[in-house]
Amino acid sequence: MADDATPPTLPDLLAPLLAMPAEFARQLADAMPKPTAAAPLSPDDAEKWANVLARLQTMWLDFQREQALRQADPAQQVLDPAWWANLARTWQSRFPLAQPEMQQRLFNDGIALWQTALAQFGLSADDDSAALPRKDRRFADRQWQDLPIYALVHQAYLMMAEQLATLDSEAEGLDGARREQLRFATRAAVDALSPANFPLTNPLVLQRALETQGESLVKGLGHLLKDLGRGQLTHSDPTAFRLGETIATTPGKVVHETDLYQLIQYTPTTEKVLAIPLVIFPPWINRYYILDLTPAKSFVRWAVEQGISVFVVSWRSADETMADIAWDDYIRAQIEVIDHVRARLGVPSVHTIGYCVAGTTLAATLAVLARRGEDTKVASATFFTAQVDFANAGELAHFIDDRQFALIEQLSPKGYFDGRYMAATFNLLRANDLIWSYVVRNYLLGEDYPAFDLLHWNSDVTNLPARWHIDYMKNLYRDNRLVIPDAMAADGTPIDLTRVTTPAFVQAGREDHIAPPASVWKLTSHLRGPTTFMLAGSGHIAGVINPPAAGRYQYWTNDTPSEELGSLEQFVAGATEHPGSWWSYWLEWLRSHGDAVVPAKGRRKPGGRGDRAIEDAPGRYVRTR
Repeated sequence: MADDATPPTLPDLLAPLLAMPAEFARQLADAMPKPTAAAPLSPDDAEKWANVLARLQTMWLDFQREQALRQADPAQQVLDPAWWANLARTWQSRFPLAQPEMQQRLFNDGIALWQTALAQFGLSADDDSAALPRKDRRFADRQWQDLPIYALVHQAYLMMAEQLATLDSEAEGLDGARREQLRFATRAAVDALSPANFPLTNPLVLQRALETQGESLVKGLGHLLKDLGRGQLTHSDPTAFRLGETIATTPGKVVHETDLYQLIQYTPTTEKVLAIPLVIFPPWINRYYILDLTPAKSFVRWAVEQGISVFVVSWRSADETMADIAWDDYIRAQIEVIDHVRARLGVPSVHTIGYCVAGTTLAATLAVLARRGEDTKVASATFFTAQVDFANAGELAHFIDDRQFALIEQLSPKGYFDGRYMAATFNLLRANDLIWSYVVRNYLLGEDYPAFDLLHWNSDVTNLPARWHIDYMKNLYRDNRLVIPDAMAADGTPIDLTRVTTPAFVQAGREDHIAPPASVWKLTSHLRGPTTFMLAGSGHIAGVINPPAAGRYQYWTNDTPSEELGSLEQFVAGATEHPGSWWSYWLEWLRSHGDAVVPAKGRRKPGGRGDRAIEDAPGRYVRTR
């Protein structure tokens, strides 16, 4: 296919396979069991369905009028399946569909599908029945398999998905990065076009509509219109949790604040605490309370109960006043917090934790302190799913090119990047789990939203300073400059990670799709201090938020020092698996770098006599939108 030819859309590609020959359709109709003659709708039933249709029409017309009266929100496009499908069109002109061998492959697979379907439903002369050849959990319900038309629809869809994946690998004239982008975009488009995502091709949706006499459609449309109005997919019941009441409830005080962050100190629950306090830097792309969810899941509460003086930074969600915030500001903020805690408690050093992107800047902060001869201010550094070497940074790298940067600038006219776009990006990395399954449940089936604290947090988006976000993507994800000594600087100080000798604990999630474990592992080769690497079960969030009482997942350790291991594969090969949470293992490591304790009094108890606090935790900044 010539590059200048009009590329086919995915519906164009799917259409021939989904169109059944008339004779085959007749055979299917003959084979299906014949229902008994149904009585006509009763007057009451007819009235109910007429009422449902009228309500659906009214809801849609009202929504259209509301949209016409206000400026359209660009974020609404993230809920439009066609928007995701169009991601693949740029490259589809390179698909080798015109090649004879590809046409033959499509023809052979199509014939095999029809033959299997004929045998499956007893329409073939062959007596041997054949199971449907392709499995997918989206079509696990028996209705997808027992009803011939739906079996054919979803099997044809899965067959085409396989063919498109093959086409990706055979597309010509693409380098490695562009080929991976093509695979990602095609997968996003194919996921969007699943027959499960549309009411007329999903038997479960039709069954639910009949069972509820259309009320499920009304409820689902209501969910959809609300989400379209706010430009964001809803995952959890938005009324189920309240900050400071049901989540982020660990008692504490805001003891310091700037225009960029608030610093929370938590109230001790033990008579004595570790002399060296702990300062946690959560990612600024999310709300800090991922580390202080419900009491049973709160890492902060657990750490306080272990006798640690805990401080957490609550980053402010960006607005137009933060348009000039840059890399230096976050590094300076981390150094300022370290110095403030040291001065407040009268201690020479602090333990630190950096989660995700805040772990990246924590590594840079340590390098700045080392260059200035101030590295003793930090007794230890723990990194939760943090990357410094972005050579193999995972699927987020697909969003790193000049077109994406231009789009971010276009979507940030006031100098900040709307957090809904970032949320949509992360959701797209696991689209079937975080987008389309909710489209089916919430919009098509009209189910109630679950009360799930983690999903509530996931939907509580944070805006980002656009300039800082673009620079971060360019300098780190695209150009990988952080691991080049002195290629970057902060606050006038060159950054060289090889100068960092602070003891480090590096945690990675085995199934992390945001910070892949092999990428996180690279941190161990850039720092020069003693480093302990630990691989946790699960992913970017559940791999971190795994309290001991839950008894879930597992983790792996290796007694060989990380600096003596050359790769993650070598770590895994010699690793020991442990059941449950790794938090206690980390606590033992932390205490090995300072186990002295002091009475939990004076400024160790925030807001006590003579200590003026700004406000109670969780503070104002976490509530701003």
